[in-house]
Amino acid sequence: MVFSDTSTDLGILQRARKKAKVDSTQWATSNVVGSCNDWLNHITRKALTRGRKFAWDDTNHTGLPEGTDTLTINVSDYSFLTDQHGNRILTLTGVSILRDGKYVPLKSVDRRDPNIDIASFGTVSGIPSSYDKLADNVIRLDYLPSATVALGIKYYFQRSPSYITASDTTKEPGVALVLHEGFVIKAAYDAAETLGLDNLGSLSIALAKEEQAIDDYFNSRDNDDDLPQLEAERINSI
Repeated sequence: MVFSDTSTDLGILQRARKKAKVDSTQWATSNVVGSCNDWLNHITRKALTRGRKFAWDDTNHTGLPEGTDTLTINVSDYSFLTDQHGNRILTLTGVSILRDGKYVPLKSVDRRDPNIDIASFGTVSGIPSSYDKLADNVIRLDYLPSATVALGIKYYFQRSPSYITASDTTKEPGVALVLHEGFVIKAAYDAAETLGLDNLGSLSIALAKEEQAIDDYFNSRDNDDDLPQLEAERINSI
């Protein structure tokens, strides 16, 4: 469902106003945009709680949710804040290093584990084999790299959604089609709540159904096969 379609009045913007029984004077386009992006954030938060297996990403993004950076000699801490298009990285789902022409996955560990020497973790020179997440998008390698390697570290992530703007027309929310109705109901509900409209009660019931639709969709995705462990990925020589 596109955000705005004035030719059919079947866009999210038009349908939300119709549901709320308001016009563009009573409820500006910017308000509907805000509601849609709030709902997009809401869906994204729920998706992120499902863990790495869910492999969530906004379909409006171009490029895979992965990136590369330089592996730098004697540097164990790395932060990855945005993707190649400036979208915010919310959490890392995996890290690999380039070794003998292949990206070899590193094991995710907690350096506070009693079996790990926290004092030496990330301070001794060697070949990294594991990493610890210091924050959602900050890691520490277990060993200091002994050489600088261009494109030597590869990271996989989940990122912020592709937000809707007031000028969007043909853009659709980058989520499953079965979740698009929720954007209409959320925007209509916000209008009714803010303006004190009589249809707030019925829209509240409709919004609860859309919440359930999200959970039902995610529960169905939970039946996906378990995500296999990352395997070494060979790259072409440059």
